[in-house]
Amino acid sequence: MPQNIELKATPQENHAIAYKERLNGWAIARLQPNAEREIVARFRSRSDADGYMQRLSQMMPNASFVVVFDCQRDEVVA
Repeated sequence: MPQNIELKATPQENHAIAYKERLNGWAIARLQPNAEREIVARFRSRSDADGYMQRLSQMMPNASFVVVFDCQRDEVVA
């Protein structure tokens, strides 16, 4: 779904968005050859992340994935 980037959110809406983003603390990271990680997906529960990682490993057996708790998410500055 496309996002309307021209819409200005109020401080209360920004707080609600920030809280909603914090709910997805579990993530699946794909390990890159240069020792970096690329976040593939985010989840609210560890079990959801584990199940999705199993499926990814079946679909891409040569790739390396790991489930991480992502408490320090990068902030996007607009």
